[in-house]
Amino acid sequence: MTDAPPPARKAPRWRRWALEALVFVALFAAFQAWQTRNAPRGPAPNFAGQLVDGSQFDLADWRAQHPGKAGLIYFWAGWCGICKTTAGTVSNINEDWPVITVAMQSGPADKVAETMRQQGYTWATLADPMAAVFLQYGTRVVPAFIIVDPAGNVRAVSIGYTSEIGLRLRLWWASLSAA
Repeated sequence: MTDAPPPARKAPRWRRWALEALVFVALFAAFQAWQTRNAPRGPAPNFAGQLVDGSQFDLADWRAQHPGKAGLIYFWAGWCGICKTTAGTVSNINEDWPVITVAMQSGPADKVAETMRQQGYTWATLADPMAAVFLQYGTRVVPAFIIVDPAGNVRAVSIGYTSEIGLRLRLWWASLSAA
């Protein structure tokens, strides 16, 4: 009888799972970086206009009203399914942080206001029917979340679904630059 070599030892299952998770995270990060490649870096592009409630808005004035705090610019659309899933997150963030939302390609202000009433959205919103502001920020997908630090610089850009804790951490981190 000959001695057979011992069976090959398999790597522990957790190593394979960790490697698969690492590959997934790397692919996700690469995809996010590719999708936000045209997003502005440095000073946030200023925009102004009339909000759906009839009041005037200017990004520079808005930032001045919230000294030392980072703010969230949220691009959404009434026809966007994922935007409906992130609406609760935006509403919760709006209670603690400065938030301005831009409804892109969702119609004129009265139609956006009606959509907001139907959905129960109470955020300050600028209608952007031709997507001029949206394109100024270099994003091509909604929802898009832009974090602006207290100095007025774009600190983070994310698109698609994002978690509330993720947004809160990015806002907190961006606020640290004021110190």
